[in-house]
Formats: sequence, C-alpha cells, structure tokens
Amino acid sequence: MIFAPSKAVYVRAHVTMAAVFMALGMAVLWYMGNPHIWTGAIGGMAAVALRGWYLMDEVLTETWTLTPTRLEGPGGRLVPLNQIKTLRTLGGSVQVVTQSGDKHLIKHQADPQAVIATIDTARH
Repeated sequence: MIFAPSKAVYVRAHVTMAAVFMALGMAVLWYMGNPHIWTGAIGGMAAVALRGWYLMDEVLTETWTLTPTRLEGPGGRLVPLNQIKTLRTLGGSVQVVTQSGDKHLIKHQADPQAVIATIDTARH
C-alpha cells in the first residue's frame, strides 16, 4: 500500500497557516504602534503563499510504502512495523513514533485515520 500526499490537504494546511500568520503579522504591527497594520496581513499571506508554491512539487512526491514488515519513506527512511510504538494524527498528517523515540510524518493525508487503521492492521 502506498500513502501519497493529498494536494487538497496541502493547500488547506497552507490556507490555515496563512490565516494565522496574517493575524500574527497584524498583531505585531499593532503592538509596535504601526498605523498600517493591514500590511501584516499582506506580508503573512505572501510569505506562506511563496513557501507553499516553492515546496509543493517536492512535498507532493513524498510517498510512504507499507510492506508486510516495514514502512518505507522518502529519503531512505525505514521503520520496521514491530518497532512502531505510537501512531497519531497531527492535522492532516500521521505521526509515527518508534520504540527508540524516532518520529516520522506521513504528511498531508486525505484520511489520516484510515492510514493509522491500515498500519495498525499490518502491525498485528
């Protein structure tokens, strides 16, 4: 089974980040006494949009493969199924924590709970 990232989840995460950084930028400018706090919203949105556009091609190719004995991830990451201690959702991603404390993210999944259920079934 292959866990590929969802473009819709990726975009939704960036829309959420943009809203947070727009508000944060405006709050910082307001606190500093700047009369043009609206520029914080423009800056926050521009920064997140640029980041999202720049990283999208790379992030959307990062797939994880579930084999009968392990998870194989991008960059040569290998996680034996018998070493998985915890699986949990983090937004639209699944965090995999190993017995030794290593943490991995299966990023931007359309249905993180289904990913967890699939991995749990393979583990047991």
